[in-house]
Amino acid sequence: MRQTLLIFNKEFKDYFASPIAYIVIAIFLAFAGWLFFSTFFLYDQAEMRRFFDMLPFLFALLVPIITMRLFAEELNTGSYELLLTLPVTLRDIIFGKFLAAVAFVAAILLPTLFYALSISWIGDLDWGVTIGGFMGALLLGAAYAAIGLFTSALTRNQIIACIAAIVICVALAMLDQMLFFFPPPALDVLTHLSANAHFKNIAKGIVDSRDLLYFFSIAFLGLYATHLAMEDR
Repeated sequence: MRQTLLIFNKEFKDYFASPIAYIVIAIFLAFAGWLFFSTFFLYDQAEMRRFFDMLPFLFALLVPIITMRLFAEELNTGSYELLLTLPVTLRDIIFGKFLAAVAFVAAILLPTLFYALSISWIGDLDWGVTIGGFMGALLLGAAYAAIGLFTSALTRNQIIACIAAIVICVALAMLDQMLFFFPPPALDVLTHLSANAHFKNIAKGIVDSRDLLYFFSIAFLGLYATHLAMEDR
């Protein structure tokens, strides 16, 4: 665990060593805030539901940008071979990088608590539902981060890694909205595979073990696939 934390500290600090991290956070907060508050007063309801409704798609575009460099950059520069000479296992490396990406997602979400505080000042905000929404957002970000880590392990090109992760994450986010393209027997299975459907349940304050199992399963499969990809290299 000590080696994992060392990798985590290095990767998390690297995010903030570049101005790109601050640009990503600023763009996300500005774009999400504008989309949310531009219609907030039209509905005249003190709730965060519309903000959380946007997150599966916004995160599908944002999280791959966060994760695209984690392995692709090291494979391209050759620093990965140097990393393997250190007393760390492949599992330590993967899990440390994954935790750093999830922590950065949490850092992006942290300023959005101001949205909730602002709403609570002007109305009666249901904090139970709001906390459930933020918890679901973190689980969603973790699942997307595992997918992004996997695509980053497949290629030396960060752009290709980013595009591949965006395609997968957007597909998971929009799957429940494209059910009319599929035959009725497949609808239940596809709905269960939709990240948006599971996230909406948690965002409503309903903590169902099936939704938690879904996000943990996606994260586990992403990390396991990453391990196989890097082990093959």
